[in-house]
Amino acid sequence: MNFHVITLFPEVCKAYTDASVLGRAQKTDKGKGAKMRGKKISVNYYNPRDFTKDKHKKIDDKPYGGGPGMVMQAHPILKAWQKAVGRKTKAIKQKKVKTLIMSPRGKQFTNSMAKKLAKKYDHIVLISGRYEGIDYRVNKALKAEEVSVGDYVLTGGELPALSIIDAVSRQVPGVLGTFESLEDERTTNGEVYTRPESIEFKNKKYTVPKVFLSGNHADIEKYRGR
Repeated sequence: MNFHVITLFPEVCKAYTDASVLGRAQKTDKGKGAKMRGKKISVNYYNPRDFTKDKHKKIDDKPYGGGPGMVMQAHPILKAWQKAVGRKTKAIKQKKVKTLIMSPRGKQFTNSMAKKLAKKYDHIVLISGRYEGIDYRVNKALKAEEVSVGDYVLTGGELPALSIIDAVSRQVPGVLGTFESLEDERTTNGEVYTRPESIEFKNKKYTVPKVFLSGNHADIEKYRGR
C-alpha cells in the first residue's frame, strides 16, 4: 500500500508515520533464515510550495466572490498530485489510485471504509487543506472524494490524513504482528491487565480480577465477552 500526502507540513506528519508500527511497516527487514521481508507500506510527502511558480512560494489567494480568509490554489496541488501518481493517464488508471480530500463536510470515515481502501487500492492520495479550504477545481479535476474523520473542525487536514493512514495500514497484511491484534475483529469488554497484580492509588487498592489469575482460559474468554 502506497500513501501520498499532499501537505504544507510534511515534517509534522513524518514524525508520526516514521514511528512505531507505521515506521516498522516501511522498512525491509531480515526474517528467519536470512529471508528478507519487504516493506508493507510506503508513505511519501509532497509540499505544494515546491510546485508553485510564485517566487515567494505563495500557494494561497483571496476567494472569488469575497469572504473571509484565503484559499489554497489549485495548480500547486494538482502538480503535486501528478508528481505522486504519475503524469500519464494510462499509468494512473493501472495503479488503482484513490484521492481523498480532508474536509469536515466530507463522508464520515469508518473502519469499514479503511478495510475497503486497503483491499481495493494500491495508491491513496491524501490532500490536507489549510486556511479556508482548497480551490474546488481540485475536487473536479481529480474526481476526489471529501472525507471527514469526525463532526468537528480542525486547523488543517494533517491529523485526519494521519488517522486514515493509521487505520488503513492496520488492514494491510503483515503490518501488525498477528491478525488477533486487529481490535475490530475481537469482541471483548475492553478490560486488559498486566503486572503487578495489585496497585494502590489515593489510598485505594486496585487488583486484577481473580478470573485472569485462574489459568482457566474458558472462564477468561467468557469474562471478556468472546
